[in-house]
Amino acid sequence: EVHLVESGGGLVQPGGSLRLSCAASGFTVSSYAMAWVRQAPGKGLEWVFIINSQDSKTYLDSVKGRFTISRDNAKNTVYLQMNSLNPEDTAVYYCAKSGSRWMNSEYDYWGQGTQVTVSP
Repeated sequence: EVHLVESGGGLVQPGGSLRLSCAASGFTVSSYAMAWVRQAPGKGLEWVFIINSQDSKTYLDSVKGRFTISRDNAKNTVYLQMNSLNPEDTAVYYCAKSGSRWMNSEYDYWGQGTQVTVSP
């Protein structure tokens, strides 16, 4: 059975950093595209960062140079390193698994989300 469990969220001051983790079970993360998706209060989903099985990546323009995605195959875990955080990054962050190794497939499993709040 597939499970995705996010952790690492919390309250941070502007300019601070957080690292989110997505621990996966029931499949191998290196064989699928994996995404971090966020939803701010009252807004729709934003696809923050995606990595495919060939390590190609795509990201939201507003996080360029501040966020990065990585994968630890030995731990079957995907990370989102977030630096230079600002209040606009406040959201619930979800980890999602693609149905294939490609980024543009349907994402068939989602974690429960972890709250990130950026505030003085």
